[in-house]
Amino acid sequence: MNNGDLTTLTIVVGILHSGIRLATPYLYAAIGEMFSQRSGVLNLGVDGIMLMGAFFGFFTVFKTGSLLLGVLAAALIGGLMGLILCVVSITYQAEQGISGIGLFMFGLGASSLLFKTMLGTVEGIQGFSELNFCLTDSFCLAEVPVIGDIFFHHSLMTYGAFALVPLAWWVLNKTTWGLKVRSVGQNPEAADSLGVNVIQVRYTAVTLGGVLAGIAGASLSISLLGIFQENLTNGMGFIAVALVYFGSWKPLGVLAGALLFSTVNALQLWVQVLNLNIPSDVAVMLPYLLTIIALALPFRRALQPAMLTKPFTRGEN
Repeated sequence: MNNGDLTTLTIVVGILHSGIRLATPYLYAAIGEMFSQRSGVLNLGVDGIMLMGAFFGFFTVFKTGSLLLGVLAAALIGGLMGLILCVVSITYQAEQGISGIGLFMFGLGASSLLFKTMLGTVEGIQGFSELNFCLTDSFCLAEVPVIGDIFFHHSLMTYGAFALVPLAWWVLNKTTWGLKVRSVGQNPEAADSLGVNVIQVRYTAVTLGGVLAGIAGASLSISLLGIFQENLTNGMGFIAVALVYFGSWKPLGVLAGALLFSTVNALQLWVQVLNLNIPSDVAVMLPYLLTIIALALPFRRALQPAMLTKPFTRGEN
C-alpha cells in the first residue's frame, strides 16, 4: 500500500467516523419529532428546545461536574417545553406551525439571555469521553484497524442515539401505546370511538419529543463539543424536522436520512480542511441541497400521517 492509498483510506475513515459522530443530535431530535408527528402534531420548535437543552445540560455539568445530571436537566427542560407546545397547539388548538416557530424563538432568545447572565463567556467542560470497548487488558475493539476507527471511537451519547432507533421501532410497532400513536395520527375520531384518549396520547408523544430534543441539545454541548455558545445548534432542529419527512416517518428511514446528511456534512468539512479546489460555499451547501432534493420527492408526501397539523375536537366529524 503506497502513501497515496494510505492518505485516501485515512480520509475515507475520517469522513465515516465523523458522519456517525455528527448524526448524534439529529437522531435524538428527529426520533422525538417522529413520535410527535405520528400522533398528528408538528413541532417546529425543535431547534429552540435543543438550544435550551444544550444550555441547561452544559450549565449543570459546569456547576456540578455530573454528566448524568446534565442529561437529566436537558431532558427535563425539553419535556417542559414540549408541554408548553402541547397546551398551545393541542389544548388551545393554535396553528401548529406558528406556535412551533414561537417556541423556537423563545428558546433562541432565552438560551442567549441565560448564557449572557449565567456564564458571560464561552467556557469548556470535560464532556463524555470516547469508549474503547476493551475486551481484555491488551485488546480493545477501538484498536482494530479501520473498523475500530469508524465504529468504536464514539461517546456513550452517540451509541445511545443509535440504540434509540430499534427501540423507537419496537415502541411504535410492537406496543399498545405505539398503536395508539399511529391511530390518533391517522384517524383520531376512530381511535376516540374505540376508547383511546386522543388528547392524552398526543400530549405524551409531543412531550416525549421535547425530552429527546432536549437530550439532542445536550449531546452537542456536553458530548460533541464540550462548550456552549449562542445559537449553538445553528438550525439543526429544522434539519431534524426535515429528516422525519425524509425518512417517511419511520425510525429506519430517519436513521438513513441522518447518516446521509451527517456524512455529506462531514464530507464538506473535510473538503475545507484539505483545501481542495472546490469553493467552500459550494461545499457548505451540499448537505442542505441534498435535503431539499429529498424532500421534493412527491411519494413521501403520500406517506405522512393523515391528520398531521390538524386539531382534534371530540364529538366533531
